[in-house]
Amino acid sequence: MRTIAHWIDGKPYEGTPIGRFAVENPGTGEVEAELLQASDADLDHAVEVARRAQKEWAKVSLAKRTEIMFRMRQLVLDHQDEMAKLIVAEHGKNYSDAVGEIQRGRETLDFATAINVALKGEFSSGISTGVDIHTLRQPVGVVAGICPFNFPAMVPMWMHPIAIATGNAFVLKPASATPSAALLTAELYKEAGLPDGVFNVVSGNRTMVSKVLEHPGIDAISFVGSTPVAHIVQNTGVTHGKRVQALGGANNHAIVMPDSDLDFAAQHISAAAFGAAGERCMALPVVVAVGGCGPDLARRVKAHAEKIKVGYGMDEGVEMGPVIDAKSKEFITGLIDDAESRGAEIVLDGRPLVIPGHEKGHFLGPTIVDNVPLESSLYTEEVFGPVLAIVHADTYEEAIKQVNSSPFGNGAAIFTNDGGVARRFELDVEAGMVGINVPIPTPVAYYSFGGWKESLLGDTHIHGPEGVRFYTRAKAVTSRWPSEKTYAATMSFQREE
Repeated sequence: MRTIAHWIDGKPYEGTPIGRFAVENPGTGEVEAELLQASDADLDHAVEVARRAQKEWAKVSLAKRTEIMFRMRQLVLDHQDEMAKLIVAEHGKNYSDAVGEIQRGRETLDFATAINVALKGEFSSGISTGVDIHTLRQPVGVVAGICPFNFPAMVPMWMHPIAIATGNAFVLKPASATPSAALLTAELYKEAGLPDGVFNVVSGNRTMVSKVLEHPGIDAISFVGSTPVAHIVQNTGVTHGKRVQALGGANNHAIVMPDSDLDFAAQHISAAAFGAAGERCMALPVVVAVGGCGPDLARRVKAHAEKIKVGYGMDEGVEMGPVIDAKSKEFITGLIDDAESRGAEIVLDGRPLVIPGHEKGHFLGPTIVDNVPLESSLYTEEVFGPVLAIVHADTYEEAIKQVNSSPFGNGAAIFTNDGGVARRFELDVEAGMVGINVPIPTPVAYYSFGGWKESLLGDTHIHGPEGVRFYTRAKAVTSRWPSEKTYAATMSFQREE
């Protein structure tokens, strides 16, 4: 049985584990490794190492930092196949989707290679006689990243490249189910020339996460996960004086207008609902069909969904893999069962699916449920599985009211050929990321990712320009030089002209 350790101070570290977590392959249902669970002493050691390394790393020139980021970007590209296979083995997503995840994560490394541009300050000369002012941004110190299982490469890459490039040290807590991509990332940073201790990986259970939130040596926390946990992260972190960005859950909606190209919409909705087995915070689990287009839309989505090849992620032609574990499968099927018992129509049923040769895998086929009651858990909960719920509205006004009634506000989309309706939607909808005929409107890395309402707690979105602001603190410097013999000191607060 393979043992997965931590990474502290530039090397693997076993420390004094308090337990082991079984790392399962979701496609086979077999345990393939054991992950060491860190003790309080292990976390203390990682933070101490990070604080020491950060003091020196913050002094390193921007030219040197960007040079390391360029090398890291190339190393991630060179090891893309290796990292993708680790993701398939631990998460279950198919190989091409794992490669796509790495590519989207690498976009943030691209952004970090130009961090010198993002860190430019402002300067004003002569704000008063002989007085100038300029601004600069400095690192916050040690940043902890707490990441979910569904994107073991991409979501951490939305954090650590910017945090490190801006001069911070980083302690990554990966999801216990999918830790190996984080360890490979650590090895690549070392090969890229990043000083030891600047990037560390520490795995642990919920108790260890609580210690991270309270640890006096950690200055900022980036979190992506469920909304209930995001509230704990936000409240505990802020109480302990930390800067916090906590991205929570989602239940993204798409409005489909009757004037839209229904086959175009159906094709894209199918891919967005069932890609990665629906285990994306930007998946599309809910469609609001407007003006009676629902039955035709459901039929067209079904035609596309039935063509999706479900199976083990490394097998030829597989487009969708299993869900993460047996507990998740049970939760998802329970939501479908409940909606069906309340009168919903099962248009396509993925519950009976079994993959020959992988009978112990946690597979669910694409599932389409029409006329979903709004009070059912299938509609109100974040499903995080390969299920599309279809609800109906008579008008755009009714549909947008339905979308905005959701407590979540991560992403929202509309399918229409009417530019006026599209423009109205982008202003009306209460969501942080909006798609016009784009079902998964995830911004590129030189913009920022984040939702509204219960989908984001804290002030800043993740990666991109807002990521730079989160991982740095602003400083305004006002200066004068006595040699210029300007005004003498005064007791008045009045500014010298």
